[in-house]
Amino acid sequence: MQSQNYSYPLNPSWSTTEMETVIAMLRAVEDAYEVGINREELLKRYRSFKEVVNSKAEEKQIGRDFERESGYVLYRAVKAAQEGDTKRIKMAGER
Repeated sequence: MQSQNYSYPLNPSWSTTEMETVIAMLRAVEDAYEVGINREELLKRYRSFKEVVNSKAEEKQIGRDFERESGYVLYRAVKAAQEGDTKRIKMAGER
């Protein structure tokens, strides 16, 4: 994995558990770009993420903030998992 020099976009009103859920999702996106991730695992984390971030607008804002910080695109990773039929997701592209 590459060295992380960025922070995760988190809402201070979230509980510790909610923050952990969002971080788990963002780490899954990192894995999708860096090393690959099991498609079902990514989708499972996304479902949990949506329980915390149920607003589409908030999801898009988190995605934009995360992309600005990391170069990884939340939307593309989730879309690849939802539309893919392979067991593993490995996103192409550079940071």
